[in-house]
Amino acid sequence: SFSSPRRTIQHERLTMKFSAVVLALALGAASAFAPVNNRAMPRTVVQAQEPWVATLYPYADGVSAPAATATAEKGTKQDFLEASPYYDMSEIPVNTYKTKSPFVGKITSVKRIVGPKATGETCDIVIDHQGKMPYWEGQSFGVIPPGTNPKNGKPNSVRLYSIASSRYGDDMTGKTCTLCVRRATYWCPELGAEDPAKKGVCSNYLCDATPGTEVKMTGPSGKVMLMPEDKPETDIIMVATGTGIAPYRSFWKRLFIEETPAAEAYKGLAWLFLGVANSDALLYDEELQSIKTKFPDNFRVDYALSREMENKKGGKMYIQDKVEEYADEIFERLDKGGHIYFCGLKGMMPGIQDMLAEVCKTKKIDYEEWQTGLKKNGQWHVEVY
Repeated sequence: SFSSPRRTIQHERLTMKFSAVVLALALGAASAFAPVNNRAMPRTVVQAQEPWVATLYPYADGVSAPAATATAEKGTKQDFLEASPYYDMSEIPVNTYKTKSPFVGKITSVKRIVGPKATGETCDIVIDHQGKMPYWEGQSFGVIPPGTNPKNGKPNSVRLYSIASSRYGDDMTGKTCTLCVRRATYWCPELGAEDPAKKGVCSNYLCDATPGTEVKMTGPSGKVMLMPEDKPETDIIMVATGTGIAPYRSFWKRLFIEETPAAEAYKGLAWLFLGVANSDALLYDEELQSIKTKFPDNFRVDYALSREMENKKGGKMYIQDKVEEYADEIFERLDKGGHIYFCGLKGMMPGIQDMLAEVCKTKKIDYEEWQTGLKKNGQWHVEVY
């Protein structure tokens, strides 16, 4: 039959488009529904080159998609920032940027994450590092606040903050990090008010920041708080006060929220102890309760609320008191190779050390020898400030 040139061109275009779809599906078939933990999860595999592709797959170009969230991306496998094998520590990034030549990131969000009755203000701060400052869970970033130190006239010095997101960031792009920062203020009894001259320079700068604010950053730094990923059966006991919860959030994001090789392999127990003043001061509680519900055999959380709970002696419930309640089980897990981490204000450690020494005494264990053994085996991790 007779075909006009116009009909022939249209037919060729349709044939090309159909072939492109078949090719795209063929190339993507293996990963479009990659099994993750025995579940078939849709993956983005098509690159949008023409408008019709974008119509079928509106987010296929990876650019037009809205900002990802941890909830929305749950189930999407995260593996593009992994070592090979994933637990290999030989190329951990350290001090990519230094004080003399810091990286300039941009704040994308600042939000208060404690209730009205919390003792002080704590903020969740997300910073865009453009993927140029890769880091591992348990590391810290340095922040250099603008301005000069009035005591010496020199530029303000760097302050270190434990990173509260996994290496993929809360948006799963691998280009952001999250800091958990408490605004440091000083109450002057003589003034009967906060003394602005003594407020924390860097914490207030970060908590007062708005989206688009530039931040001078150094790091990443530190290897003390890394997880023992080469032994996925290891119990991880995490002890924190306040914002000391930050590195542990990176742990639980990697092990329980994101689809990572570490999450797939993990068989141990991750057990968090958090000490804060009251219920309004709890941090990331929704995430924690969700994980606890979904992974009851692999995740536990216990709180020490000093102004709402009593210890066994009738006094305020501090972090060491809550840990002591489970001393027998904790010691047993450490004896079997578990790791214990401490993070928060340095004032937390004397009480914890005294408590552990007393427990050792009742068990007829030499405390110094016991602690030395844990340190020697890499089971003892401390980061306080």
